[in-house]
Amino acid sequence: MTNFTPFLSKSRFIKGMQCHKALWFQTHRPELKQETPPNIQAIFDTGHEIGTLAQQLFPGGVEIPFDGVTLSDQIEQTRNLIESGTETIYEAAFSHDNIFVKADILHRTTNGWKLAEVKSSTKAKDVYINDVAVQYHVISGCGIPVSTAGLVLINTSYVKNGAIEPHKLFKWIEVTNEVVARQEAIIAEAQAQRTMLCGGEPLIEIGPHCSSPYECDYAYHCWQHIPHNSVFDFGDCGRPNSFEHYRQGIIKMEDVPRASLGWRQQLQLDGTLQQKNHVNQDAIRKFLESLSYPLYFMDFETTCLLPLPPYDGVRPYQQAPFQFSLHWQESAEAPLQHAEFLGNPDEDPHESFLSTLLTAIPENACILTWNQVFEKMILRNLSLKFPDYAQEINMMRDNIRDLMIPFRQKHIYHRHFSGKYSLKSVLPVLIPDMDYDALDICDGQMASDCWMRMVHSTSAEERQIISEQLLTYCHQDTLAMVKILERMREIVLMPEDSFH
Repeated sequence: MTNFTPFLSKSRFIKGMQCHKALWFQTHRPELKQETPPNIQAIFDTGHEIGTLAQQLFPGGVEIPFDGVTLSDQIEQTRNLIESGTETIYEAAFSHDNIFVKADILHRTTNGWKLAEVKSSTKAKDVYINDVAVQYHVISGCGIPVSTAGLVLINTSYVKNGAIEPHKLFKWIEVTNEVVARQEAIIAEAQAQRTMLCGGEPLIEIGPHCSSPYECDYAYHCWQHIPHNSVFDFGDCGRPNSFEHYRQGIIKMEDVPRASLGWRQQLQLDGTLQQKNHVNQDAIRKFLESLSYPLYFMDFETTCLLPLPPYDGVRPYQQAPFQFSLHWQESAEAPLQHAEFLGNPDEDPHESFLSTLLTAIPENACILTWNQVFEKMILRNLSLKFPDYAQEINMMRDNIRDLMIPFRQKHIYHRHFSGKYSLKSVLPVLIPDMDYDALDICDGQMASDCWMRMVHSTSAEERQIISEQLLTYCHQDTLAMVKILERMREIVLMPEDSFH
């Protein structure tokens, strides 16, 4: 590697700031990179869409292409536009100090150039300021005076009403002073990265930096030495505690001093090492006695956290409900019944979702959900969107009970829960013949992604297939709660030591 001349780009520089080892792998061992998960790729795609929309804040600009154009050609095109007096350039390209950057927006002012970095986030994170700082270093180094530097972020107070309005959707956060103050550190870090890249693989242990500020593409490789049932597998326990054990040379769960753990982690430790389960029958019985009939099991599906509101009356990153499933019994002896709703992908589902839900659930119903915070949040948003129905919605919210609570509070803990209490973790343990493995859609993120695919699809056949998959998935969620509640009723009647 003695003749190797390290090249840095903005993205490579930011990766190196997070972890030198990750940048070294990207440079020398790119084959170790993990495939980008679909949800992360979706974030990238949304980021491109946000970037294009933000260009309307500075209209009339000229964009420097990236695909199919060499870096030197991009730099030359940028230089020509600046020299010809172009006022606004999108994706302007520069190289200085052997670092290549592309600026989202560069706008000429009477005092110099305004540098704008567009992010689909709502907060000015430290990594974003570093992002702008390295651009400032390179652009200034090319002799281009940058008078103002800032972030174009998402304004969560914006409510969509008709077409997206960029001047309301975005907010400007100036970071010029912070960027200038970091220039010396940026120069030093660039030199450190070049020196590192000319040497062998850096000796850097795993740590919180493996997932902050971004999930690392090479984490799988670096974490291969971590065994199953390690200190990182404790539930209800923050990573900093796990890394503290790791730095002390404690890697296996069995080597953690039991006294250093909270009672929840002790339950998990005993379950893992001694095959012990735990049941608090009195607490379970008390929970069961808090329920009444008619008893409704309810589950919602919503859009994921989208920066661009898909419907009127919705804010950025506000989840919009498009589907629900209900199972219910009028009494303990009554047959189980089911109802469901899936919105029309060609229209805003909010109103039909709410009207169908209010019709389906009587006022006196006791409603069970798994993690009531979620459904209550969606109902609260609906009460704000449809104030005429606020009283009915709030009554429904008051009737909600949370089936997850006995599991979160460890009134029922099985060793195979592995410290978790999500529906997907609990169901296959308590009800072995039920799981999500055979379903085409197996979690809420997939459901949201499929709904949006359904919305944008022009194929009736594809829409029908997705519709059936969504209905099957949501049906499973509420039926799962029915079966878990039945199992809980069995557990309170059995000897405590017979729960296996």
